[in-house]
Amino acid sequence: MKNGPLRLAIKYVVYHKAKSLILVACIFLTLFLPFAIQVLLWEFDQKIAARAASTPVVLGARGSSLDLALNALYFKSDSAATIPYSEVESVRESRLADAIPIHALYTAQNYPVVGTSLEYFSFRKLEIAQGSPFAILGECVVGFRAAQSLNLKPGDQLLSDRENVLNLAGQTPLKLDVAGTLRATNTPDDWAVFVDLKTAWVIQGLGHGHQDLNKEAEDSNLLLGRTNEKITANAGVASYIEITPANVGSFHFHGEQSDFPITSVIAVAQDVKNETILQGRYGSRDSQVQFAKPALVFQDLMNLVFQIKTFFDANAILISVSTLLLLTLVVLLSLKLRTREMETMFKLGCKKGTIAALQFWELAIIFGLTSLLVGIASSGLWAVSGEIVEWLLIRPS
Repeated sequence: MKNGPLRLAIKYVVYHKAKSLILVACIFLTLFLPFAIQVLLWEFDQKIAARAASTPVVLGARGSSLDLALNALYFKSDSAATIPYSEVESVRESRLADAIPIHALYTAQNYPVVGTSLEYFSFRKLEIAQGSPFAILGECVVGFRAAQSLNLKPGDQLLSDRENVLNLAGQTPLKLDVAGTLRATNTPDDWAVFVDLKTAWVIQGLGHGHQDLNKEAEDSNLLLGRTNEKITANAGVASYIEITPANVGSFHFHGEQSDFPITSVIAVAQDVKNETILQGRYGSRDSQVQFAKPALVFQDLMNLVFQIKTFFDANAILISVSTLLLLTLVVLLSLKLRTREMETMFKLGCKKGTIAALQFWELAIIFGLTSLLVGIASSGLWAVSGEIVEWLLIRPS
């Protein structure tokens, strides 16, 4: 009967659903997982290399160059060390490079709050989609993904997160006014909330505004004493958690701005000579400031990752061999269990070639179905690999 073995094989595979699905799943995972790891690693390498290549030099506290690069490029604030703002002034005064400060210590709705200057927008080629850049204390510009996720638009407000939710007496959250939102760039900037450095310092508690005690003088509970030169108030005087045109004048900072903390500085030298001089200035062991090239830092990281990957490749080979042996065992056991079935078919007039063809088509259907699933899954993974890596690497936790 023409195509008889194929029809019988299809009916057999469909009837024994559990066995067929288990075989398909085993072969699928064996073939797809190594490919998936390879694609995701390649995409990870491309994204991290592109971001690093666009950032020539970063300066920060001496310590781990990887932590410094992650803070400057991806705004990771875990155990971020700080340097004084005077380092920004020092780089600018040297005229060796343009200095862009980064203050990435806090979050708002789990998205990093990045204190910086408007030069950062020009450096990263960030474009305003709606609204305008931040202009006054308390304003912010929200990245595309963060604005989309939080459903924010110009005129809305965003509350910064408390540094320690268990410490109710600690740093007070600040309401940020959304001045604008950014166009999509498919970079970490899409997931960030950008503010002026002074706003970041207000969030940190280095600056604050109080009630106007001259206007509240009639409230004796607030005042401990008054002279011609000063007013002494108790702890009941409220610190504002929102900056408005009515109270912005009351906000002030304690201490010298040059001593205020930042987490890193992006240094954009005019040429290689100036960059080399800058490296010599900050490259000595005596310097408290570290000089790092993100491209080299992440290249070392990826070299380590690919070295580790060789172990996964070896593991994938061993798993493939194990799966092949398991498949062989299943086929042999299946043949053993179907001995009487094959004898009956032979007695009914089926040739040995027909029985062999039946076995071939059963395996062909299993491998064909698996190959189809692998092809579909691989195409889908390739299409969304960028978003997956972005979610794993860039998206705030």
